[in-house]
Amino acid sequence: MAQSKAFYAFGRAVCMPIFKLLYRYKVVNKSNIPDDGKGYIVACNHLSFSDPVLLGLGQKRRLNFMAKDELFENKFFAFIIRHLGAFPVKRGAGDGKAIKNGEDIILEGGLMGIFIEGGRSKTGELMRPRSGCALIAQQTGVSVVPACITNVGKSKKFGKRIIHFSEPLTTEDMGLTSTDRRALKTASTTIMNKIKEMREQDLNEYKRS
Repeated sequence: MAQSKAFYAFGRAVCMPIFKLLYRYKVVNKSNIPDDGKGYIVACNHLSFSDPVLLGLGQKRRLNFMAKDELFENKFFAFIIRHLGAFPVKRGAGDGKAIKNGEDIILEGGLMGIFIEGGRSKTGELMRPRSGCALIAQQTGVSVVPACITNVGKSKKFGKRIIHFSEPLTTEDMGLTSTDRRALKTASTTIMNKIKEMREQDLNEYKRS
């Protein structure tokens, strides 16, 4: 929708200087998200409520996101985040409608973000991956771009953030060449291992400041 595109562009322009000031974020390998008009999944860890915005600012394509359904209870806030690319998902309920929405976005050539851990880490450490991301990749045949947001600052809330994108993983890379549901666990682990690699690299390369 033209209105949504305009609203998204406006929100991006407003947020960029604010988030630069608050988080002093640095983007690594944003070219790993291909600008070829194809659909991709961006699978990321989850540290704070700012993560969807940081991922959107970290690359130039419009990013759609699964967001917990509680965020849509306020009609005014729901209107804003829907126009910024969010759509609701009921966590832990096997939300088929949310899965279908995500698949439609990807098959139409869009970029969909998903937090592979299924929720926000309260400790800052990585959590166990959930299978939702791998399931969508399996059903659509699209590649997954692992992404990692790392806090390398002294402050937990507003420390410097590194936004790091890995090269896309094809369904073959993830072992999703069949409809075997047992492959979902292997694929989820493969994605999370990439996220772990990026996190360790960024923690070692960037001093906390």
